Amino acid sequence: MEWIDEGIVLGVRRHGESSAIVELLTRSHGRHLGLVRGGAGSRMRPLLQPGNTVSAVWRARLDEHLGYYALEGVRLRAATMFGSSHAVYGVTHLGSLVRLLPERDPHEDIYEMLESILDDFDDVAAAGVQLVKFELAMLTELGFGLDLSSCAASGAMNDLIYVSPKSGAAVSRQAGEPWRDRLLRLPPFLRESDDGTNGWSGQDIEDGFRLTGLFLLRNVLEPRGQGHSDAREGFINAVIRPRATVAAE
Repeated sequence: MEWIDEGIVLGVRRHGESSAIVELLTRSHGRHLGLVRGGAGSRMRPLLQPGNTVSAVWRARLDEHLGYYALEGVRLRAATMFGSSHAVYGVTHLGSLVRLLPERDPHEDIYEMLESILDDFDDVAAAGVQLVKFELAMLTELGFGLDLSSCAASGAMNDLIYVSPKSGAAVSRQAGEPWRDRLLRLPPFLRESDDGTNGWSGQDIEDGFRLTGLFLLRNVLEPRGQGHSDAREGFINAVIRPRATVAAE
């Protein structure tokens, strides 16, 4: 058995004295593990950092075996990304989200989205917005997508500013006014009519994470006996704190 694919490094763990088991999210073969000979050595360490994109050749005698990876670097982002706290937390959190997907199950749209996020991770505000959108995409991929296209109460497609915490459907300003204290806020960057030209506030990003966090926890994590990763909270704080400081000055 053999295939060639591109993959994003999610994690590495030592195996024996010199080898390592490397976990990749590959474009066409999904989340996939393989053994890298010499992967625990200093020569391979820069290549095997989470967030890097690599070219992977996977070989095994049978398809169900762990198999071996031969890896070459394509985009080694980690060296520059890990100079900022939001990137360290963000890459760790992205890895925990991707691990919710079944192993060896292709999710090419998720792969493309993850690669796009990592390519622009130096922009703190954009990273926050894109990670909220990634959580939203993960909900859809796992079968719990939110309907943010029209108002659940009236069918209106304009002025959608709330989300029902029960149904996960959007609610318009007029229809939601009597229950606004019970509804979640739909941040501008998740509205189809918003192109982001006015920028986003720290409160917008916080509202986005509150929205996706509720549905991830209730529909995905708690049924598996899990909770949000510590890295998620660290990322949110790292993204919002600088914006709050600027707003206060």
